[in-house]
Amino acid sequence: MALDQYKDEEEEGMSFLDHLEELRWHLLRSLAAILILTIVAFLSKSIVFGQVILGPSKVDFVTYRLLCQVADYFGITALCIDTLPFTIQSRQMTGQFSMHLTSSMVVGLVISFPYIFWEFWKFISPGLYSKEKQAARGAVFFVSLLFFAGAAFGYFILAPLSINFLANYQLDPTILNEFDITSYVNTLVMLVLASAIMFQLPVVIYFLSMSGLVTSAMLKTYRRHSIVVILIVAAIITPPDVISQLLIAMPILVLYEVGIMIAKRLEKKRAEKERLENLKYNDNA
Repeated sequence: MALDQYKDEEEEGMSFLDHLEELRWHLLRSLAAILILTIVAFLSKSIVFGQVILGPSKVDFVTYRLLCQVADYFGITALCIDTLPFTIQSRQMTGQFSMHLTSSMVVGLVISFPYIFWEFWKFISPGLYSKEKQAARGAVFFVSLLFFAGAAFGYFILAPLSINFLANYQLDPTILNEFDITSYVNTLVMLVLASAIMFQLPVVIYFLSMSGLVTSAMLKTYRRHSIVVILIVAAIITPPDVISQLLIAMPILVLYEVGIMIAKRLEKKRAEKERLENLKYNDNA
C-alpha cells in the first residue's frame, strides 16, 4: 500500500515534458523493434515472400490441401481447390522491390506487436489505480493472443478462400486474371490485419464494461443492431462474396457473445463486492 502511494506521488511529481520524454522513449523502442524485425524479414526473402506472402496463391497451400482432404473424405468435390487460374505480375519498375519492402515491414509489425503493446502498456499503466491494474492484469497476453488468433484466421481461412473466389471470378472466359503484385499484397495484408483488429472485440467490451460504459443487458438489447454492423464491416473489408463475409462475421459474432459473458461476469463480481462492503458497513454501524 505504501509502495503504491509512493509511486502515485512520484508520478504526480512528473511534469508534462517528463511524460513526453518517457513517451518518446517508448515510441523509439517500439520503432526499433519494428525496424530490426523488418530487416530480418527483408533478408529472409525466400521464406517471408516466397512462402508466407505468396503461400495463399499456390495450390499446395495448407488450407487448400486440407480442403481437398475434407472433400475426399465426405465426397464433396466442390470443396477441393486444386487450381488457381491467375498469375501475379509486376507492372512497375519498382513494383517487386517496393512490395518486398512493404511486406517485410508488415511482417515486422505483426511479429513485434506484443512488444509494441507492452511498451504502450508500460506507459499508461502507472496512471491507473491499483484496482484498475489488478483488473487489467494479463492484458498484454490476452491482447496479443487475440491479435495472433485473428491474424491466423485471416491468413489461413479468410485470405485463401477470398483469393480463390477472386481468381475464379470471370465476367467472360476471354478475360484473363492477371493480378498486379501490389494488388495481391494489399489484399492479403488488409484481410489479415482487419481480422487481427476485429478479434480485439472481447478486450474492448471488457474495458468498456470495467468503466461502466456498457452492460451485459445493453449488449443483449443491441445484439441485432450489432449483427447488422458486423455484417456491414465484414462486407467492407472482404471481397464481394457472401462466403467471405460470413467467414469473418461468424467468429466476430461469437466473440461478441463472449464479450456479453465477460460483461455479465464483471457485473456479478461488482455486485458481490458491493454486497460485502454493505455487510461490512452494517456490521461496523
